[in-house]
Amino acid sequence: MDKTWWFIIGGMTVVTLLPRLTPILLLSDRRLPPVIQRWLSLIAPAILSALLLPELFFVRDATPVVPLLASVPTFLVAWWTKSLFKTVVVGIAAVALLRLIGGL
Repeated sequence: MDKTWWFIIGGMTVVTLLPRLTPILLLSDRRLPPVIQRWLSLIAPAILSALLLPELFFVRDATPVVPLLASVPTFLVAWWTKSLFKTVVVGIAAVALLRLIGGL
């Protein structure tokens, strides 16, 4: 690899790490106001919705019913347990089970 590639890799590393490390370094020893904490708690569900809803309602697959049916138990587990691991396991299991049962 020539120097250009190393500069590109280094620049991409800085651009990726800087937004992640800055809040940690600046805010780790401070207590945020409750309104900011509440606002920040809504970011994850907003991102999840933005990523998943188009996939659920604008399905390009031949079996659009599988993602919609699998999302029901997955969202319920996510809501009740607040566990990423359990949510992913239930989602994968739901899709696998629906495809196995329905032959989809």
